[in-house]
Amino acid sequence: MKRHIFHGLMALLAAPLLAADASPKADVKNAAAVLGSQTNYSWRTTVEVGNNSRFRPGPTEGKTEKGGYTTLSMSFNDNTSEAVLKGTNGALKTPDNGWQSLAEAAKDDGGGGFNPTLFLARSVQNFKTPAVRAADLCDQTKDLKKDTNGISGDLTEDGAKALLMFRPRGGNGGGEGPTVSNAKGSAKFWLKDGKLTKFQFHLQGTVSFNGNDRDVDRTTTVEIKDVNSTKIEVPDEAKKKLQ
Repeated sequence: MKRHIFHGLMALLAAPLLAADASPKADVKNAAAVLGSQTNYSWRTTVEVGNNSRFRPGPTEGKTEKGGYTTLSMSFNDNTSEAVLKGTNGALKTPDNGWQSLAEAAKDDGGGGFNPTLFLARSVQNFKTPAVRAADLCDQTKDLKKDTNGISGDLTEDGAKALLMFRPRGGNGGGEGPTVSNAKGSAKFWLKDGKLTKFQFHLQGTVSFNGNDRDVDRTTTVEIKDVNSTKIEVPDEAKKKLQ
């Protein structure tokens, strides 16, 4: 009897200590892992940019299923592009083209100027689902702190640089990419019952490419929805391009 009472007291004393060991960063990583283990989910990504930005992307709507398809609907101005991913294969549909494989869409058209289809294709090639992206973002922050509104912290300088520097796979012949200076930022995560419901990151810095400097002030917000109730439909034309 005394032994049972002793072990009961030890368990009560240990409980607060175990709770204290669960750091805010561990909470975020666990919540991201829980999201990644779900059967399916949807999300909406919005990007706010500074008044001086020439590029103002619209929202992206995404859906993913575990071990299956991931679909994206990306808007820019009045145009909408779609993408489908499965494993390492992908397909892209833009306003100017029907469904193409990512390899087809990523071919240089030889025009020498900005190629939006190639840019989108390489963006999709580097796409990460919100569960993976949130875990990476967590690793790119300094000490995270919890308050009544969520869990937040400043990005490391390397983390902010990595997020500001867009250099996708298959870049132009492996040439010099952009350089980033004065990089800084912050990240915030919202959890409910141990599940990730939303995350956001704010970036500031100067990106230099081909002798041109561009000041960046950008806030990206990802909101999770329809966990385990998302339905995904993939057009046959897109499936053919995944093969």
